[in-house]
Amino acid sequence: MDDRFRALDAWLRMALEGAAFRIERASADASFRRYFRLFLDDGRTLIAMDAPPAREDSRAFMRVAQLLREAGLNAPQVFQHDLAQGFLVVTDLGTRHYLAALREDAERTRLFGDATSALVRWQSASREGVLPAYDEALLRRELELFPEWYVGRHLGIALSAPHRQSLDRVFRAILDRNLAEPRVYVHRDYMPRNLMVCEANPGILDFQDAVHGPVSYDVACLFRDAFASWDEEEVLDGTIRYWEKARRAGLPVPSDFAAFWRDVEWMGLQRHLKVLGIFARLHYRDSKAGYLEDTPRFMGYVRHAISRYDELAPLGRLLDELEGRRAEARYTF
Repeated sequence: MDDRFRALDAWLRMALEGAAFRIERASADASFRRYFRLFLDDGRTLIAMDAPPAREDSRAFMRVAQLLREAGLNAPQVFQHDLAQGFLVVTDLGTRHYLAALREDAERTRLFGDATSALVRWQSASREGVLPAYDEALLRRELELFPEWYVGRHLGIALSAPHRQSLDRVFRAILDRNLAEPRVYVHRDYMPRNLMVCEANPGILDFQDAVHGPVSYDVACLFRDAFASWDEEEVLDGTIRYWEKARRAGLPVPSDFAAFWRDVEWMGLQRHLKVLGIFARLHYRDSKAGYLEDTPRFMGYVRHAISRYDELAPLGRLLDELEGRRAEARYTF
């Protein structure tokens, strides 16, 4: 029982107007937020969110939750809040994540179908000037996490000037592709662990960092997951099904699927490099264990993209050299 938990418990007794409840830890995530499940005497359950205001912006959570719900999607409703303390009481969307359910082959087509249909509804609600722009400055800041945290901190390698120049040219090519895409609402972490199996499927979580950006971002996120991988044929099939729904809905996706698939792969590459940096930062800066175990998955995604496009060959050569240098350091006595 730390100080914030004691403060949350005291606030809940006022916010719930004296209703009796039992509280259990529900989950934590890669941010500084944590969640508790409240069991009320009338059989209902709710979620209490603890989001330290110095670290997390609960206003963004509330704003995006409202946008999702206005689009007809199953996002948590905020029942009570105290923004000064960073406490909220919201809808409980259950305990069954997509990540677990998708590992059951019989469920996968239906669940991915529900997820892409929800994504199309979210994107169809897009309006300019409502969410922050996913602009070049933000996309580049994210890419810089890779040399800073994955290469510099995790691999322990300082890039030479020629290596840095080579990486900058690749970053420029990635950004040019990303920024050329039409723009819609972007959840920014639309992956199975943030989707819940619900009666109104899916329940959508972890959306507070939503932006207005490239149309291919969320579908790339959905099918190139951080914690599970799918066969390439299944990824391609799911992306085609999304693209067909998006076209029928009048979303600004290319009329040629091959062009859209290229956008998905280049957008995915930006995300994969970012996540390699984020996972290293979570481990070394935030002392969050377990994330580094999934970096080989993302490096596999990066290598797959490199194999598909000649413009990415310099990145492949750089990774080969960095991994060789790491191996030499590991076995030098």
